[in-house]
Amino acid sequence: MRLKKILNPWPDAPLPLWMIFPVVFAALYASHFTLLRIPYYWDEAGYYIPAAWDFFRTGSLIPITTLSNAHPPLPSVYLALWWKLSGFEPEVTREAVLIVAALGLLAVWRLTMRLVGVASVAFWTTVLTGLYPIWFAQSSLAQADIFAASCSLWGLVYALPTRGRNGIAAALWFSAAALCKETSIAIPLTLAAIALAESFRQHPPARARLWREAVWLCVCVVPLAAWYGYHYAKTGFVFGNAQYLRYNAESTLSPLRFLAAFGHRILHLTVHMNLFVPVFIALAALLLDPRPDAEGQERPAIPSPALRRIFVLLLVEALLFSVLGGALLTRYLLPMYPLVLLLAVSTLYRRVPYWQTVGLLSAGAFIAGLFINPPYGFAPEDNLAYAEVVRLQLAGIEQLEHRYSGATVLTAWPMTDELTRPELGYVKEPWDVCPIDDFSAAQIESAAQEPEKYSAALVFSTKYDPSSPLFTLGSRSRALDERYFGLHHDLPPETIAFQLGGTLVWKSKDQGMWIALIRFNRQVEAHVERPVQLPARQPAPPQKPRSGNGGVIM
Repeated sequence: MRLKKILNPWPDAPLPLWMIFPVVFAALYASHFTLLRIPYYWDEAGYYIPAAWDFFRTGSLIPITTLSNAHPPLPSVYLALWWKLSGFEPEVTREAVLIVAALGLLAVWRLTMRLVGVASVAFWTTVLTGLYPIWFAQSSLAQADIFAASCSLWGLVYALPTRGRNGIAAALWFSAAALCKETSIAIPLTLAAIALAESFRQHPPARARLWREAVWLCVCVVPLAAWYGYHYAKTGFVFGNAQYLRYNAESTLSPLRFLAAFGHRILHLTVHMNLFVPVFIALAALLLDPRPDAEGQERPAIPSPALRRIFVLLLVEALLFSVLGGALLTRYLLPMYPLVLLLAVSTLYRRVPYWQTVGLLSAGAFIAGLFINPPYGFAPEDNLAYAEVVRLQLAGIEQLEHRYSGATVLTAWPMTDELTRPELGYVKEPWDVCPIDDFSAAQIESAAQEPEKYSAALVFSTKYDPSSPLFTLGSRSRALDERYFGLHHDLPPETIAFQLGGTLVWKSKDQGMWIALIRFNRQVEAHVERPVQLPARQPAPPQKPRSGNGGVIM
């Protein structure tokens, strides 16, 4: 009888989560299938993959082959488990991350059902979250943000609704989020502060319940504090190495920088990557009266207490990441985008006739955003541009290997690591490199003063920098971005070759990003050029790079 009830649920009963998860994961897997063998990118290869690789090989929670940033170790443990079961391959890594992303989308569905209780609203909120370019791109990238976002969203499932809150379950999920990324602790602490503030307006029984809720939410600090204690005992510092701490916290405390960063964060939460389509239509819909449902009743809305909590969380996260983080990476706000979409979809459902047409329009805008770069500077990891950057860098290294074996290469990060660390999968043997910060005029001028240090140059665009951006906040904003957020302009490869006294021998360009190879006749004896015909490119073997820019937009 019980089996029959499971296999044949009531027609009007909500779908159980165990039936929804395989559908969500299958959709993610199919939509990311061509990305599964893409080598590691940007911070993946810069920190998260080396940290997980060190744990996999040695059992050390503290990275050995890269400087420790004091990031909590739960993503490393999770990835190492999958590598133990299936092998150390990018495809295994990306499939493991897709499982986490699918769990996050499942939390979006569950949270929407608990707050609104309408399956169509939950469906569109989940679909739009999965298609939103930033979430889509991060869904297979092994960076801590997708792990923390998924755990945080499940914590909100148990902490955000007005009824049926479960402090213990919320604490467990928020603790896991904090052990994925330390900044996730801001969400439960914010909810705890709200609970304490609300308790002073309640009668004793309700006040005691809110106090217990606040205590459970604050318990999430304990495992994070234990990790930092362990990290201090092993390394002698708490919050990461001095350079990391200075870049992400100490150098960000200027009031002017904070205001500039906060302006960017508001744009990230409202317009970036075509998010303006559902957000602006929802704002316009507020001018309309709520519509009745089929029974003549007013359509359900997000309860006011939960609505207040959502807005406070959005504000706190925008403020927090206007102070923390040297780069304005949009993935820091990853758990907030589903909340923005939940607000938009629920508003459209309540007030707009044919509201699902707006859902289709928004989905189309997000799909377009995956492939079409915005008319302003952005981080390639915000859409599928990151895959093109990786392919460009693979092509550049292939040209270097065929033409100038044994050269000392002038280049910048991340190519410096890709050429010197065979474990990243780009090269079989490490190359000698002459590193510079970027390919701006100042760095090229400095490199030109020491030509004896390099015999070839592999140069590339370190930023997505449209030549004629259609949308800009003006020269004052650009000056602030250059001063505080590392915005710079790479010289064209032809200019770099001229200023270094070299010859441009190869160049490739794709979607506004480029890479080029330069030779120097003065060092011709240091290598042998082999002008061989390259074979047709085969599918890239499992490898691991990183690339991108600092994430300053608009």
